[in-house]
Amino acid sequence: MHNHVRARALPLMAVAVATALAMAGCSSGSGPAPAQTGSGKGDIVIWAHQGQDSENAAVQNAVKDFNASQKDIKATLKLLSGDTYTTTITNTPVDKLPDVLEMDGPTVATNVFNQKLSPLEGLVPAATISNATSGAVAEGTVDKKLYALAMYDSALGIYGNKKLLDAAGVKYPTSMAEAWTPEQFTAALEKLAAKSKTGKSLDIQEQYGLAGEWGAYAFSPLLQSAGGNLIKDDKATGVLDSDASVKALEEFTSWKKYVDPNADGNAFPNKRVALSWGGHWLYPTYSKALGDDLLDLPLPNMGEGAKTGAGSWTWGIGAGSKNGSAAGKFLAFLLNDKNVGAMTTANGAPPATKSAYAADKTYQSGGGLALFGQQLQSTCQASDVTASCVAVFRPVTAGYPTITSQFGKALAAIYGGADVKAQLSNAAKAIDQDFSDNGNYTN
Repeated sequence: MHNHVRARALPLMAVAVATALAMAGCSSGSGPAPAQTGSGKGDIVIWAHQGQDSENAAVQNAVKDFNASQKDIKATLKLLSGDTYTTTITNTPVDKLPDVLEMDGPTVATNVFNQKLSPLEGLVPAATISNATSGAVAEGTVDKKLYALAMYDSALGIYGNKKLLDAAGVKYPTSMAEAWTPEQFTAALEKLAAKSKTGKSLDIQEQYGLAGEWGAYAFSPLLQSAGGNLIKDDKATGVLDSDASVKALEEFTSWKKYVDPNADGNAFPNKRVALSWGGHWLYPTYSKALGDDLLDLPLPNMGEGAKTGAGSWTWGIGAGSKNGSAAGKFLAFLLNDKNVGAMTTANGAPPATKSAYAADKTYQSGGGLALFGQQLQSTCQASDVTASCVAVFRPVTAGYPTITSQFGKALAAIYGGADVKAQLSNAAKAIDQDFSDNGNYTN
């Protein structure tokens, strides 16, 4: 269940794709040429990845309703395995890609670098673009051009069990400004663990694997909150292995003794632990299990303000499409309130359009994920993290597969007891070497 849940909800990139492979067939120039406009009529093909059943149904219904809503365009949907989806796009030449394709947010820049995506301006109606949230626009923009738009964003924080927190006498934050410091978080974990049957108090979704995309998405915000980062100005050395980054991960590993390995995925709903580090996709299960006792709390503030992850799956038009105008009409339909609402009801995600977001009570004041919603009102790119920004998108660069695989590998080793500084320095060197080998991934 959890694997499926995160198949669409969690930005789940196939990081094993060798970057050399990701660069196959790339060409120089100022970015991809736009798709051919075409007549705005005829057949179009859409690729999406398989998520959980309710999400697949939301996409299938959107395509069916689009075909029923007009007679000029016939859309055909192909659902591809989520496990190999990113690799499939990487390995498919541009002339064999579909008219419309879903892709994981951090892969947009790689697909642009490889000339696989068309700019959306002029193909997608201006009203659709202006209805996109600022986060959705930031995630889909590469070199000041918009290449992708999303149905939903992602939200990440700590879920709390109010009953267990109150019973242990633990005070918890009710706003980002009150986020726990590392010392306060450690003290809370200790108090909660003392009251727990298992002696554990925290779940970090260890069952997802820290070496995969979960590692980068869920735990790089700790580095950014400490004043460190994954990369800055195309350099990782002195950033990923900076004193701030090292200190943040040393604090993180000190919490391991309180962590339930969560092999069954039920540590939090079964009340074995009082706190769970997780994303929006857990909300449907958690709210059902805990009801009014469910709290949404910010991640710890490591010194420079609490930060969190953002960004998820998004949609674009293939650069090889000969029917870009019809593809743009489909995207406009896909991103209407009905379809976005159906998808976010299926996966608990925050809508990535302004109108659907305003209508989603879960993320509004008084809703079950109101604090997660507030976090998404202050977004920034990883290249421009400020004290006031809370939700940080992963680095927008075609070198992202290398960044995330190296960081994930280092994080898993560190969590297993390896030296923090040495692991982060090795990862930083490997990232810098890769960027240097690929001309910093500039077209």
